[in-house]
Amino acid sequence: MADDYLVRIGKLIRDARQHRGWTQSQLAEALGTSQSAVNRIERGNQNISLEMIARIGEALDSEIVSLGYAGPMHLRVVGGRRLSGAIDVKTSKNACVALLCASLLNQGRTVLRRVARIEEVYRLLEVLGSIGVRTRWINDGVDLEIVPSAELDLAAIDADAARRTRSIIMFLGPLLHRMDHFKLPYAGGCDLGTRTVEPHMIALRRFGLDIAATEGQYHGMVDRSVRPDRPIVLTERGDTVTENALLAAARHDGITVIRNASSNYMVQDLCFFLEALGVKVDGIGTTTLTVHGVPTIDVDVDYSPSEDPVEAMSLVAAAVVTESHLTVRRVPIEFLEIELAVLEEMGLDHDRTPEYFADNGRTRLVDLTVRPSKLEAPIDKIHPMPFPGLNIDNVPFFAAIAAVAQGQTLIHDWVYDNRAIYLTDLNRLGGRLQLLDPHRVLVEGPTRWRAAEMMCPPALRPAVVVLLAMMAAEGTSVLRNVYVINRGYEDLAERLNSIGAQIETFRDI
Repeated sequence: MADDYLVRIGKLIRDARQHRGWTQSQLAEALGTSQSAVNRIERGNQNISLEMIARIGEALDSEIVSLGYAGPMHLRVVGGRRLSGAIDVKTSKNACVALLCASLLNQGRTVLRRVARIEEVYRLLEVLGSIGVRTRWINDGVDLEIVPSAELDLAAIDADAARRTRSIIMFLGPLLHRMDHFKLPYAGGCDLGTRTVEPHMIALRRFGLDIAATEGQYHGMVDRSVRPDRPIVLTERGDTVTENALLAAARHDGITVIRNASSNYMVQDLCFFLEALGVKVDGIGTTTLTVHGVPTIDVDVDYSPSEDPVEAMSLVAAAVVTESHLTVRRVPIEFLEIELAVLEEMGLDHDRTPEYFADNGRTRLVDLTVRPSKLEAPIDKIHPMPFPGLNIDNVPFFAAIAAVAQGQTLIHDWVYDNRAIYLTDLNRLGGRLQLLDPHRVLVEGPTRWRAAEMMCPPALRPAVVVLLAMMAAEGTSVLRNVYVINRGYEDLAERLNSIGAQIETFRDI
């Protein structure tokens, strides 16, 4: 029994070290011991004291062993502070998760640069590791290396991790090329109401994949005789639906035409990555994609996903709501032009640098400086549209922005069943938002924000909107159970503190 515990502790230490991006030698140096001793500890072949476990945990900045359940993470926000200086936009969360799924197409080594270290990525890494894919953080934990195994062990899949991310559905496209039948746990993620997977099924059925959903799992069966003999028309111009169709087409031996495709930022990044794998994609940035599939992909690839336009919008909204002078650097301007046009109409004072390219050599970036502005409510309603329209994920930020503008703003979030409901949480902080129906909210401004203690909404973007309002409210607010924010943002509290916010992370004792 004691030996079993040593093996389990050793595995925890190894996983924490790999997440940190350290080698055994680096950990040994930090502990003042030998690499061979670290190797024995990680294999469970050496007795280890509580003091040594504590030292390892401190070196790796990881809670290796806790006494009982640590409990959820909360934020304590001292509001009413102005932001200043400059902040860089991180790489795209949605692109990174798509590229992790796409790495299953490749038999060679994949290196993704500056991957967002967020809970959504961690959940996918747990799933990949459980089925036999080797992943490790390299270059001081900045980049991620992925080496798929020749055979995937789906019977050993980490079902708990899989159910905590909706991105697991993008395993379907790669898996249909690797096995004739398989099972996947139901996808999870944000609580945004019923989001049907039927558009995925319709698209993938054209490649011979038939899905039956029973007992909490997707049961996939592949008929190799079925091939897409005519263009695939997506019944929904969704991002993940388009990505799944692309992943299926990438290793289809032939040419696949996908119509009514999303041309959003994460889809473009996936197309650029597929081209790095040797898959030609025509029509990138349009609603018709032509994929020249390659039946076998075995290349060593190094790719840099672009910056996240939704995080960029979050930071712009933070500056607007707190009436701050702030420069947001590395903004993917192609995917924020409509949002900025609306903000200009409302009276936003800002300027931008000339455009330059992201590290992928394709995405156009600018540095954007926002100054305190007197905003007026827009004449037209705020509503999302598929790219190049206003991004669906950016709609919630306009609730906080509209709340500081003079007049009434109608926000129509028609995509999700109940996300608009969560926006009314701003009323707890002094907002005046009236829910007209599950999709429409009327926002009255300007708002005199006030501090409050409240639970985090269970949807990512509304949760961040609440945090931004707390930053604007005089006094101390508490936002409880912020796991959903950590799903989509890397070290958000610490990064906001670097530009003048005062946010403390804590747990209940």
